[in-house]
Amino acid sequence: MNILIDEEYRAKISNFRTSRAVAINQTHLTTQVKGTFSYFDSEYFRSGQYTKKSDVYSFGVVLVELMSGQKPVFSISPTGTRSLAMHFITLMEDRRLFDILDARIKEHCQNEEVVVVASIAKRCLNLHGRNRPTMREVTSDLERIIKSSQA
Repeated sequence: MNILIDEEYRAKISNFRTSRAVAINQTHLTTQVKGTFSYFDSEYFRSGQYTKKSDVYSFGVVLVELMSGQKPVFSISPTGTRSLAMHFITLMEDRRLFDILDARIKEHCQNEEVVVVASIAKRCLNLHGRNRPTMREVTSDLERIIKSSQA
C-alpha cells in the first residue's frame, strides 16, 4: 500500500507515517503521526521523534517484504503475530537468510546479490537510528549492485 507506480512504471515509495491529523481551525501545530505501525522503527515508539533514519527503517521493511514475499506482520498461530523485520534479523544472525527468501528470489537471483541486499536491509533495520545508513548510502549500495550485475 505504500509503494506507488508512476505512469512510466517506476516504483515510488509513499509516505509511511508522516501524515498528521490537524484540525482546520487549529492555531498551534500539535500533531499525531498516523501510519502503518509495522513500518515504525522502535526508536519512534520510545522517543516519539520522527527522523530521516525512521524512513530508512521503513525502507528496510520494504526490502525484506520484497525478498521474502511476506507481509510486515504475519501470523505464527491463531492467536499470535510476528514482526517480519524481527524475524528477518533473527534469521540473519543465525545465518539462515535463505529460510525466509521467496522461491522466486531463490530461483531468479544470484546468491551473492541476495546476500548483499539482505545485508543492506539488516543495516536499515538496526534498532539504533544512529547506526543505520542514510538513504543516500542505501541508494548508492543498491546502484552498485545493479551496475555490477550488468557488467
